[in-house]
Amino acid sequence: MAFESLSEKLNRVFQKLSRKGTLSEEDVKAALKEVKMALLEADVNFRVVKQFISSIQERAVGEEVMKGLNPAQQVIKIVNDEMVKLMGPETTGLQFQPGKALTVIMMTGLQGSGKTTTAAKLAGKVKKKGKRPLLAALDVYRPGAVKQLQVNGEKVDVPVFAMDECRDPVVIAGEAVSHALKYNNDVLFLDTAGRLQIDDAMMAELENIKKAVTVHQTILVVDAMTGQEAVNVAKTFDERIGIDGVILSKMDGDTRGGAALSVKAVTGKPILYVGMGEKLADLEQFYPDRMASRILGMGDVLTLIEKAQESATEEDERSSREMAGRLRKGKFDFNDYLESMKQMRKMGGLGSILGMMPNLGISKDDIEGSIDEKKLARMEAIVLSMTPAERANPKLLSPQRKFRIAKGSGNDIADVNRFIKNFGQMQDMVKKMGGLGGKKRHGNPFGAFPGMGGPGFGRGRGGLPF
Repeated sequence: MAFESLSEKLNRVFQKLSRKGTLSEEDVKAALKEVKMALLEADVNFRVVKQFISSIQERAVGEEVMKGLNPAQQVIKIVNDEMVKLMGPETTGLQFQPGKALTVIMMTGLQGSGKTTTAAKLAGKVKKKGKRPLLAALDVYRPGAVKQLQVNGEKVDVPVFAMDECRDPVVIAGEAVSHALKYNNDVLFLDTAGRLQIDDAMMAELENIKKAVTVHQTILVVDAMTGQEAVNVAKTFDERIGIDGVILSKMDGDTRGGAALSVKAVTGKPILYVGMGEKLADLEQFYPDRMASRILGMGDVLTLIEKAQESATEEDERSSREMAGRLRKGKFDFNDYLESMKQMRKMGGLGSILGMMPNLGISKDDIEGSIDEKKLARMEAIVLSMTPAERANPKLLSPQRKFRIAKGSGNDIADVNRFIKNFGQMQDMVKKMGGLGGKKRHGNPFGAFPGMGGPGFGRGRGGLPF
């Protein structure tokens, strides 16, 4: 996950500061030296790091911080403020022409950056907001590029304009504009061709497209996993053709995240969205303040809420209300468990959800040892192998029934017994809480849930040992 390593290093620095009653100038400088190294290791541009640390130090060594009631927290606030300033500070999105006038958005980027998929993601996003988007396939070079856009367009229910007989992207762009005007589309995404690296032919083609049609916004998609190279690509594109914003793809991968902290400072262009997965719904608007909170271990609850709202259907909302009512009565059966798993998957899985939660005092090792999506899937298979009556009433689960369930789900009978036992403990906890009003539970908050144990995972109450 992006920023995971950086977040851990920064949190260690802040923990050291919090153990000190007051801070000396030497304490602050020593801490900022560690922050500097963490940022450089995260592949943040060295000039950006230098200015960033200088700004923090100037504010952090002031009299107010040095003698404050909680100087460590004040330093963290300064780091947060400067990080937000570095990445924004304002949130920027796509800009549309007034009324029903056509907005033409040109999507650009190197081959492999995820440009075509991102174009479809954006089209799906604006369609949900009431727009009538059209995707245009201008990549006539890469085999399968047109088909890929058509498949993705179908998935988000957005039409795709293509000209199989034409090999001139400039001509296709002009025809796409005419088609959009004829059929009352109000947003047109031009999916242009990429290259393995920047070359004059690609840049000339993009310049010619912008001369032939009125492009209202030029968006560059860059691969966050390429680190500082992504920033260099953004700078070159802006100098050659002019860009209005950047979308960082693959932010969910094993990336150090330096691009997100450097793009705005180096190019002056805002980050509009970040791609957080391969699914067409996995595109989040970029909020500098929320991203800073994630990096500093403060979570991103607002984005989590928005994801829940976006993924929820009327049926989901009804199911959630029914489950909430059952929990208030201290009831929770296997059907509720299946519904919970379904909702988590819609929001990107339990790991994605926890990544947006504030630091709960749980170590990374605890979380990694507690959550395994494959284990959760195998436990879901256990429940799906039960009859409707067994899911509603676990007391029906006799040894013979458990044996049948184990065989049907592809699990060992001992695994099924352990899962059912853990589920019984969870039911007891729900009953005692009477919903959400019971005693506060200390320690790992996932320990009571089947498959979500902490240290000692698979040895008793935590979950299944596979």
